Amino acid sequence: MFKLCTKMTSLACATGLMVLTTPAWTQEITAESAYSPHANRDFPTMALFGDTHVHSALSADAGGGGTTLMPRDMYRFARGGQVSSNTGQPVKLPRPFDFYMLTEHTDGMGVITDIMRGAPNIMADEQGKKFHEEFAKGGEAAKQASIDLIAQFSQGTLSDALLYQPGSEGYDNTWKDLVQAAEEFNEPHVFTAMIAYEWTSLVAGNNLHRNVIFRDGPSRALQVSPFLMAPPMGSPDPRDLWKWMQAYEDKTGGDVLAIPHNPNLSNGIMFAPNDTFRDGAEFDPEYLKTRAQWEKLVEIGQTKGDSETHPLLSPTDEFADYENWDWANLDVSEAKTPEMLPFEYVRSVLQKGLTFEKDKGINPFKLGFVGGSDIHTGLTTQDDDNFFGAFTWMEPSETRANSVAKGNVKLGISYKGWQYATPGPTVVWATENTRAGVFDALERREVYATTGPRITVRFFGGDFDIDDLKHRDLARVGYTKGVPMGGDLDVTGDTPTFLVYAMRDPIGANLDRVQIVKGWTQPDGSTQEKVYDVVWSGGRAPSADGKLPPVGNTVDLSIPSWTNDIGKAELATVWADPDFDPSQHAFYYARVIEIPTPRWTAYDAARFDIKMPDEVKMITQERAYTSPIWYSPEG
Repeated sequence: MFKLCTKMTSLACATGLMVLTTPAWTQEITAESAYSPHANRDFPTMALFGDTHVHSALSADAGGGGTTLMPRDMYRFARGGQVSSNTGQPVKLPRPFDFYMLTEHTDGMGVITDIMRGAPNIMADEQGKKFHEEFAKGGEAAKQASIDLIAQFSQGTLSDALLYQPGSEGYDNTWKDLVQAAEEFNEPHVFTAMIAYEWTSLVAGNNLHRNVIFRDGPSRALQVSPFLMAPPMGSPDPRDLWKWMQAYEDKTGGDVLAIPHNPNLSNGIMFAPNDTFRDGAEFDPEYLKTRAQWEKLVEIGQTKGDSETHPLLSPTDEFADYENWDWANLDVSEAKTPEMLPFEYVRSVLQKGLTFEKDKGINPFKLGFVGGSDIHTGLTTQDDDNFFGAFTWMEPSETRANSVAKGNVKLGISYKGWQYATPGPTVVWATENTRAGVFDALERREVYATTGPRITVRFFGGDFDIDDLKHRDLARVGYTKGVPMGGDLDVTGDTPTFLVYAMRDPIGANLDRVQIVKGWTQPDGSTQEKVYDVVWSGGRAPSADGKLPPVGNTVDLSIPSWTNDIGKAELATVWADPDFDPSQHAFYYARVIEIPTPRWTAYDAARFDIKMPDEVKMITQERAYTSPIWYSPEG
């Protein structure tokens, strides 16, 4: 017996209620089929690739850093057009996106363009005039001014003239134009431009940011103004954001969700086990229920690091050390400690969620996975050979890899350009490429993330056997006999089996292996995790300690390039959990690993004919992470 959390039952599933549902597409595929296998089929068949997190020059930390590309430039680029970068270089994507979400910072939206042009209201303010003069100098002065602007915003020391808020002409016109730009470029079934924004909550520099995504068009979105962080028009407390979201749905009849991002920069605050806004008080049931209702996803990776797990949390996971970002919080004002990590990295957070469900009956951290770039150049470039950086100063040059990005001398913290990663897309399994199709896939968590390549992954949990792999239409099998990624698995007596299928990016590298990551609760309330290699390429066999030998390495850094002489184009298997215990709460997700390929720094080294320092990473193993499937015991 299996269940899938659909839109109608999402709250029941979020709160742990054992409600069985039958999605429309399951009813469809169990009916008598037509001769054509594609007729009368209503389950999701489209893997749509997009970006859920990107900024134009309208965001203060982008425009203040030299970004000139505006929303319409970005949409043209995302749809496959060639544009000039912020430093005048021609740039184009190898393939257009299917959907795109421009998420400008809401506080002060539009102020940076007024500062840059020296608007009268800015020049009449002492602080505003000083910022204009510093930005006008360009170079390092402008870069420092951008850092100072963000820092003073987070510290609450900006003058009233610089705190653009709803009700001001500049702010309201900016929001209307953002919505209009999305509407101009939205073309149902071809390219979806979602309406969205970023709520930029900072608490002592610790990141609590959320991207807020609308299902709706202008008729609903323009009935409201975005929620801010700064009082009196906003709040840094997520509870108040959720109240705004409820009020929006009540007022408009629309639909909205929030996606936390960069938990790895929150210093343990993003998924803290208690309420940091109420002196560490225990979360009440209303908080747990409300968070589960509005936050069904988390951004698992972006240009400022990967948030899946960390070597200190997963010491036996040989792939845990992937693009880890070990530098404190956003403003580098606090040194990170190992005690913070369990509340920052997604795998550990999922385990904390199981504990809440076991003890409180509600899992507030029941999170599907999305990608997201957080690019501040207006250019979402996710391929290592086409990476235009996270900020304007990181656009291609012979010095960008070793340029110092930011630092705190007092804490001894600094980092360089090479430590930024190429970001990856969000991939949704949708029935159609429309705002409704993309949003509904996100809301039911039938979504996954990659670190860049367009890997295709299906992941189902249910009652499968090895003969199911004989079918090429694995989606039909998966929806008939189980639930997809993001769903809830209810097993009555039998050990669950999982069907996983992965296919390489058509223009990318072969696959090394597919793993299933499991987390579960122990009788004493503690949690455990384990990574299983379930299918792999080549004639390798696990060693005595259970470890699978490396796939090999064909990378030639002199070109740079690689060959697909190792690995496989597709991998599939049916796997049964050998350690299943029906009394334990558990989650499962698939992780797909590519063979080694050159990192973006290797392309810089070859193109600019420079020798990178030994500390610079030159080779990577890209990957994909599916949203989990959860199991909860009855009773």
